[in-house]
Amino acid sequence: MKIAIAGFGVEGQANYRYWRERFPEAEITVADEQPIATDLLDDHVATIIGESAFWHLNGFDLVVRTAGLAPRKIRTDGKVWSATNEFFDRCPAPIIGVTGSKGKGTTASLIASIAKADKRKVWLVGNIGLPSIEVLDSIAADDLVVYELSSFQLWDAVKSPATAVVLYIEQEHLDVHDDMNDYVSAKANIARHQQVDDRLIYLQTNEYSRRIADQSPAKLIGFPDEAGFHVADGKFRFGEEELAGVDSLRLPGEHNQLNALAAIAAIYPLLHDKSVIPSGLSRFRGLAHRLQYVATIDEIEYYDDSIATTPSSAIAALRAFDDNRSKIIVLGGSSKGSDFSGLAEELLRQPDARALLVGAEANRIAEACDAVGFVDYEILVDQTMTSVVARAAELSRAGGVVLLSPAAASFGSYKNYIDRGLQYIEAVRALGR
Repeated sequence: MKIAIAGFGVEGQANYRYWRERFPEAEITVADEQPIATDLLDDHVATIIGESAFWHLNGFDLVVRTAGLAPRKIRTDGKVWSATNEFFDRCPAPIIGVTGSKGKGTTASLIASIAKADKRKVWLVGNIGLPSIEVLDSIAADDLVVYELSSFQLWDAVKSPATAVVLYIEQEHLDVHDDMNDYVSAKANIARHQQVDDRLIYLQTNEYSRRIADQSPAKLIGFPDEAGFHVADGKFRFGEEELAGVDSLRLPGEHNQLNALAAIAAIYPLLHDKSVIPSGLSRFRGLAHRLQYVATIDEIEYYDDSIATTPSSAIAALRAFDDNRSKIIVLGGSSKGSDFSGLAEELLRQPDARALLVGAEANRIAEACDAVGFVDYEILVDQTMTSVVARAAELSRAGGVVLLSPAAASFGSYKNYIDRGLQYIEAVRALGR
C-alpha cells in the first residue's frame, strides 16, 4: 500500500504518525510545498517538496489531506482522505460536531463542561482540543466526543456527526475558499450526511446557518425559539422549563448567551441529570484570547479578544459592554476578504467609541468608516503592540474599556492570534509596572 501524507504541519505530522503505526508495512511519502522537518520522519520515508508538490500524487492508493490544504490543489488517481473522515469513520462514541465562523471553541467547551458535570468521559478534539486522530484508539463506546470543526476539516467530509451544531456564519477564509458559496458548502458537510434520527441545532436568525439546515435530513432544532431553547427573564429555558440562570454563565455578551443556548440544546437529550447545567456553565471561565479580561489599570479595563478575526466578532465584543462606557478598540491585521461595513455601522452606533487601526487592513477599515460617517479612528504609524496599547491608554477614560478585537487575521506582524494576544497582554501589564 502506498500512502501520501499531503501537508506536514501539526496535523500532517499527526497524520504521519497515525498511518505509519496503523500500516507499518505501507510505503509512505510526505508531500509539502514548503521545506519540512525531516528529522521527524523515519529514514525510509520519501518526500516530495516544492510549489507543485501536490500535483504529483498519482500512483498512491491513499492521499491523506491536511485540513488547510484545499482538495482542488491535489492531483491524484488515488483516494483522497483526511483525519476528519478517518475519525468519523472509526470513532465508536457519539460525536457532537460544532461549526460556525466564530464561537465554535466556546460552544464546544461549554458542551464538554456540562457533560463533565454530568460525570461523562468527554474528549474535546479538533481545532480547540486534542488532535482527533491521536486519541481515536483511546475512545470507548460510552464516551462522548465534542469535535470543533472548521470549514477546512469539513471540506470533503463524507460523514456527519449524529449531533451537529451550526452557529453564526459570515464571510471568512475567502483568501482560501473560492467564494462564500464554497465556504458555506464546506461547512454544510457537518449536516449534509446526517440520518433522519440525528439532530441539527442551528442559529435560525442567520441566513447561512438556515441554508445548511435545509440540507440536513435530521431533526432540526432552531434557536433561539420561545417554544424551544431560548433566554427569558434572566433564565436559559426549554419552553417553560428553567434550565439555568443566565448569571451562571461567566462569559460576557449576548453572543455568549447564544453560544450557551447552542451548547445546552446539543447536550440536553444526552444528560443523565439536567440539574447539572448551571454548574457546567459556571465551571467554564472562557478560553484564552476570547474576550479575556487582562487587567484594570487607572480605572480602565483591558480585554484580549485576539481570536476575533472577523467583523462580527469585533461587533460582538463592542456589544458585550454597556453602551455608556467609553470603548477603545484595536482593529486590523492581514486580510481574510472580510466586509467591514457592518463593523463601521456598529462603531457609529456606539455613543463613545474610538478605533485604532493597524495592519494591512487598516485602510480598508478606514474606508468603511468613512463610508458611514464614523470619524473617530486613527491609523497608527507605530504599530508595535507596546505603542498601540500606550496610545489606547492615552485616549481612554476612567470606567472605560480597551479591546484588542482586530476583526482581521494576525499573519505578517505576528505568528498567529495567540502570539498577538500574548504581546497585547504583556504590553498591558507593562503599563501597570
